[in-house]
Amino acid sequence: MREHTVLRIVSQLVIAPMLLYALYVQFHGEYSPGGGFQAGVILATAIILYGLIFGVEAAREAVPPTLLRVGAAGGLLIYGGTGVATILLGGNFLDYDRLFDHGGQHYGLIIIELGVGITVASVMIAIFYVFAGRGRQDDPDSDEDHGSADDYDADDVS
Repeated sequence: MREHTVLRIVSQLVIAPMLLYALYVQFHGEYSPGGGFQAGVILATAIILYGLIFGVEAAREAVPPTLLRVGAAGGLLIYGGTGVATILLGGNFLDYDRLFDHGGQHYGLIIIELGVGITVASVMIAIFYVFAGRGRQDDPDSDEDHGSADDYDADDVS
């Protein structure tokens, strides 16, 4: 197993700005292109990159599957709960103006996009965990975790 120093250093430099950019896209989605879906994918990409470079188990320690289940359900609850709240306040489903006297549309979009972002990030990371945890199909006797850059061998391309 080789140490991929360049990959590790570059990923450490890139992951934090990716997470920051995901927050930017999340909270400026109603003013510019972007929003919850795009922010969720960017956030998930940062965690997936971490898992590819440092190993799937390290990613699972950083973002445990339990947190992903709570995030996926919580994001859906935020989205649906906002819609139900607008109905209970006498409006239509997702009639954001019913939420607040001033700026209801703005705040309603932020809440909805937050729910979408949390759900998308949680589901994308969970899908990565499922596929990365399967191991290699061509070697049934292998117990190694092949989800890390340490296991990559450029000479073994099949």
